[in-house]
Amino acid sequence: MDLSLSLPPPSPLVCVVVIGYNDAAHVADAVRSALAQGPAVREVIAVDDCSTDGSGELLAALAQEDPRVRVIRRATNSGGCGTPRNDGIEATTSPYVTFLDSDDVLPAGAVDALLRAAARHDAEVVTGLCVRRELPSGRETPWQPMLYTKDRLIARPELRTRLVHDTLCVNKLYRTDFLRKHAIRFPEGRFTYEDFVFTARVLAAGPRIALITDPVYVWNVRRAAAKLSISLDRSGIGNWQARMDAHRKAVDILREARSPTGTAGKRLAQASRAKFVDHSLRMYARELTTRGREYREEWWRLTRAYLATFDTADLDAAPAPGRVIARVILASPGPRDLTRLQEVAARPARLSPPYALAPDGTTPIWSPDLPQVTLDHLLVRPIRLLPLAVDAELRPRAHGSRLTLRLHELYGRVADAGPTTVDVELVPRDGEGPVLRRTAALNPAHSGDAEETDSWVTRVVLDLGSLGGGVWDLRLRLHFRDGTARETTARAVAGPGLLRRTALPSRRGLLLAQPYATQAGNLAVRLAPGLRGVAGVVRRRLARWVGGGGR
Repeated sequence: MDLSLSLPPPSPLVCVVVIGYNDAAHVADAVRSALAQGPAVREVIAVDDCSTDGSGELLAALAQEDPRVRVIRRATNSGGCGTPRNDGIEATTSPYVTFLDSDDVLPAGAVDALLRAAARHDAEVVTGLCVRRELPSGRETPWQPMLYTKDRLIARPELRTRLVHDTLCVNKLYRTDFLRKHAIRFPEGRFTYEDFVFTARVLAAGPRIALITDPVYVWNVRRAAAKLSISLDRSGIGNWQARMDAHRKAVDILREARSPTGTAGKRLAQASRAKFVDHSLRMYARELTTRGREYREEWWRLTRAYLATFDTADLDAAPAPGRVIARVILASPGPRDLTRLQEVAARPARLSPPYALAPDGTTPIWSPDLPQVTLDHLLVRPIRLLPLAVDAELRPRAHGSRLTLRLHELYGRVADAGPTTVDVELVPRDGEGPVLRRTAALNPAHSGDAEETDSWVTRVVLDLGSLGGGVWDLRLRLHFRDGTARETTARAVAGPGLLRRTALPSRRGLLLAQPYATQAGNLAVRLAPGLRGVAGVVRRRLARWVGGGGR
């Protein structure tokens, strides 16, 4: 029996602050998802940031339908998300408040779950699982899932420093008097990544925080939208500068946090810097090969200057991939090794050859000219965590497409572990369709006259014609002699006859197969089934060719 069904209905205690600007296509869905939470929601304050697309009229109509909806229409656009949320905090009369963006929704039962945890633990803040939903595919990915493995109460934030990883303000319920007592507000005006500062202010105030495993927020990610959201539009260097500025301010706030032991500020600030290295730095480093020379040089200069403000302990606290990237940037005055850094920044990380050693002949280093960037952690990390490099060549063929994989040695660790087999999977990116699976033996290979094995190779035949249309990602699981395994991806190898479109026979008559390298350099394949799909690809290619002057 579900005990929650026998509980009395919750009192109307919660205000949902919905903010929006020129988002008439989605704002009504957001407000309705808040109203659908039931009687626990006392009011929905919809703050329209001076929209010109009819959003205000839609909200006014919703207010006529349900008296719980109250509309605040700003006379001037604030330029950001912080000011309208602050308007909502000031206007609410409810004991608790939560936030919702106009293009997102609350899942059923979210407010009840948050409110019951607040009452059960007398918590000033309750935070639950946010799910990122890629649209239009609908594929869902949990945000910071490691925080939400079980329900728990955190008496003080410094006792669970991983809280700094969840910089979202929207998947949380706040006691209104707590926000007002500590004057916790968002940065005003046009301030990108305002969540960083707000959540830092919340943590620095030292609240009791309850964590629940329930999904409480759906973050809709629309990468194909005509206008990207502020956080998704990373094309200009200003976005990176804004991110660093917001993070710097958040660290300064966390450093001032107080606790009975006097160490809260230092612990939270260090954890925030380690998170920046592991998350933000890796995310933007993955994109450097797609940027122009001017962007790369300015990004490198700005990043190097900011990382120079970090303590050695801050970098030491970060996981190895981000730490290595940071140290390469600090050691070099200008951009270098961008493709290799891109692969280290990938998830999971890869470290491609060559593998250099320090003059002592035993210490792994990034390169002979950067001996100060040591990689000695590679000698002690378990094989399941090593940044193993696998190269992949996919040659589509009518009677079975050939996939060749090459696993590289890594300072003797691979040979010591003894690779045996590899599980190969082609996984549909949108989550719909069959998964193509094969298992193959890994065989030792040598280069030149070398007696020692420098790589392990296998060749697999794949029936691409059995798959439907869409994008399919290559996933690998390497198995070793002692029974351990390592899940990884493979680097797409370019060369004559590779990464080109090929027409194949399929169950629908014809299939256009296009192996390609993802932004992180991983091998994936795009499939367009049937004559109509092939014609569509050809039309789009011609349109790009004509529009780009044949480039």
